[in-house]
Amino acid sequence: MAKRFLAALNDTTLFVQEWLANPLRTGAIAPSSRMLAAAMACWLPTDPDSFVLELGPGTGAVTQALLQRGLREDRLVAIERNPKMAAVLHRRFPRAHIITGDAWHMDTLLRDHAEEIHSVGAVISSLPLLNFPPAEADALEKTICAILQPAGRFVQYSYHLGKPQPRGNGHFQPVASTIVWRNLPPARVSVYQK
Repeated sequence: MAKRFLAALNDTTLFVQEWLANPLRTGAIAPSSRMLAAAMACWLPTDPDSFVLELGPGTGAVTQALLQRGLREDRLVAIERNPKMAAVLHRRFPRAHIITGDAWHMDTLLRDHAEEIHSVGAVISSLPLLNFPPAEADALEKTICAILQPAGRFVQYSYHLGKPQPRGNGHFQPVASTIVWRNLPPARVSVYQK
């Protein structure tokens, strides 16, 4: 119990430090709550051999929920831009494919990875997309669409609780949207299907 508390405290401290250094790139001041992580993890692909791509995993709150939900660690690919957070992920999830880099270059990062990954069954994103200009978010969503398998799902959360944002300029169909109140701050999880 004390070990889990210290890990959570360390994760929160790292988030606050990184958020203060760059609030537009670190979209949260604390890791996702267990409730938010579980709400995202319930959208794993049904094929246990599918890769799942996690964007902006931070220190791994959603990552842990994905594994608890049944994703095999060796089928997880995570792209984290922040080197300090990527180092935490490497220690916590040694069999996962942790890539330090910018999600906007995911096609190159995945192609250049030791085990080249051509497609994924789901993309689970904790990136603060609403912090970026619409053209940048659209470019990322087109790349996500290209990497997703047919009928693959794109799961995104946002602190904007209003109507879910359309995604991918018509490449995605909305599937579900829910608000997770037990998170700081509350968040909307939106699910889209290719």
